[in-house]
Amino acid sequence: MTIVRKLGLGVFILLGVIAILLLINHKKIIRLLAVNSLFDKEDIVDNFQHMDEIFDTSEMTASPDPIVLPQAKDHYQLPESFESKGKTIEIENYLEDTNTEGLMIIHKDTVIYEQYWLGLEADDPHISWSMSKSFTSLLVGQLIEEGEMSLNDEVQDILPQFLDSGYDGVTVKQLLNMASGVRFNEDYGDFDSDINRFGRTFALGKSLEEFALTLTREREPGTYNQYVSIDTQVLGLMIREITGQSITDLAQAQIWNRLGMQDDAYWIIDKTGMEVTLGGLNASLRDYAKIGVLYLNDGNIGGDQVVSSDWVTASVTPDAPHLLPNQTKTSSTLYGYGYQWWVPQYPDNDYFATGVYDQFVYVNTEKDLVIAKLSADHHYRQNRVEIKSTHIDLFQSIAKTF
Repeated sequence: MTIVRKLGLGVFILLGVIAILLLINHKKIIRLLAVNSLFDKEDIVDNFQHMDEIFDTSEMTASPDPIVLPQAKDHYQLPESFESKGKTIEIENYLEDTNTEGLMIIHKDTVIYEQYWLGLEADDPHISWSMSKSFTSLLVGQLIEEGEMSLNDEVQDILPQFLDSGYDGVTVKQLLNMASGVRFNEDYGDFDSDINRFGRTFALGKSLEEFALTLTREREPGTYNQYVSIDTQVLGLMIREITGQSITDLAQAQIWNRLGMQDDAYWIIDKTGMEVTLGGLNASLRDYAKIGVLYLNDGNIGGDQVVSSDWVTASVTPDAPHLLPNQTKTSSTLYGYGYQWWVPQYPDNDYFATGVYDQFVYVNTEKDLVIAKLSADHHYRQNRVEIKSTHIDLFQSIAKTF
């Protein structure tokens, strides 16, 4: 056999090995490429509306008894502008600039405004990102009321594998309050941050539990409000362990059916089938808004007390110094925090769930108002703190019209 023929055979074998590796790792490669371009300006809208084409998922189906809120969309118009940080901002321009895909306003349990853009339709699922955390908190509240879980339960008592980890000794309440004391960098603009490292390792097939076990302790639990997305994932793992059910099955029975959700939805899952409770829920705008309606009505919808009014109140009431707004020495944010719900700096009658890239469910109790917004804002990484506060100014401005 000549050298040329030997080289040719070697190249052929090498190409064959590469082809086999590509076939074996095809899904991982596709996911990694997708994660690295997930928020690119050209792809972000399509990605946010079709996460099931990128990741594995588990499905929830529309409620067999859907609750359709009354409609009165002919009597309300958005104000032309709002004030934020000394500037007047045209609302129509702001919605366009932030790649708003859907906006719904519910006043006194009646839908008075509902609009969609950028290809999103009323029944389309859309990624919630961290609004999933507020949804997960609702499941925790139900389990606590049923006596299956306690605010004082410690992680390692439910999940022994977390003994001697960063979560050893952390309570359910501390997880709910984002006060675990675990070291974590949540900066989406930093390529090497923990949250971006999580995204890449998840895309390559690492389980959510495996990643959580790598985190270490930075502060004494219960002393500092530090936003750590993995705290909610640990809550999800605890829920699954306690109930013996998947988050999908539990949420289908205890929330999706009982709230009369109108549309199919799905969770992003890891290789073990575990749902991404920190940010993997995909649902329609009107079903996200229904979570706001539930909380506005003290945990009751359609006559069904889905969760107690005490839990709703506790969820949106900062109850320790490090959880109050403007606590710069004991909190990483200017906002207040409850049980996976945010509390603005002012006034004291509103709260919100939010996800990165401008996903919101805003509730104003004084005005009997819920505002839900879905977006694919590619500007988000540039100044996420200002963008969040501007949205709250927008919602509070709308509330003043009632």
